[in-house]
Amino acid sequence: MLTEQRQEMILQMLEEKGSITVGEIREKFDSSESTIRRDLNYLDSIGKLTKVFGGAVLRENRFITKELSVSQKSLVNIEAKTRVAQYAAQLIEADDFVYIDAGTTTECMISYITERNATYVTNAVAHAKILANAGFKVILVGGELKGTTEAVVGVQAVVTIQGYHFSKGFFGTNGISIKSGYTTPDYSEALVKKTALHNCQKCYILADNTKFGETSSVTFADIGDAQIITDDVPSEHYRSLNNIITV
Repeated sequence: MLTEQRQEMILQMLEEKGSITVGEIREKFDSSESTIRRDLNYLDSIGKLTKVFGGAVLRENRFITKELSVSQKSLVNIEAKTRVAQYAAQLIEADDFVYIDAGTTTECMISYITERNATYVTNAVAHAKILANAGFKVILVGGELKGTTEAVVGVQAVVTIQGYHFSKGFFGTNGISIKSGYTTPDYSEALVKKTALHNCQKCYILADNTKFGETSSVTFADIGDAQIITDDVPSEHYRSLNNIITV
């Protein structure tokens, strides 16, 4: 087997498992330990993986700086978002004081909400309109409207949310990373998310499987600050986490 072929297959193993040991690679390719270590050293040097003692782990280097519009996002991973949204909506109980973050998955969730003896607070104009038209009690947070995500942000929004204490909160995210936590491209939106999440008794991140391993510009919470509701966990790198609900 050519060196390039072996290295490509090592990367495929890593993508599937999230982490691999030198022993696992030797067993698969029947190569010497020195050969495998040379492969790992080379792949680490070109940024394809991170070499650790006894093996390697997936390098999280997918960095997002540009945010899609709401209309663009609404066309992506529809089936996965629907499964996540349906499960999340069932978690709302009578007398809950619920925060619903801006985002296409949280908007999808609204279609499946049935609990009318709850109060809903949101920083998304579209979310508030859907909830109000359906007869739910809804509070729209005031502030500056961000065109791309149709989210209300800014100082006024943060100050308002600081005065609330939510029983449950449902949040969207642009990326999930063990190192960087939950991230979003915009600082103002991150601050609103961070403030609301801090004031929730129970926090849920609604994310399809494509968000894992992605990192955006601003962290709004650490990986352990909320439970993740997702359709699938694409890598063993994340399957060891105890705060993931797969639906």
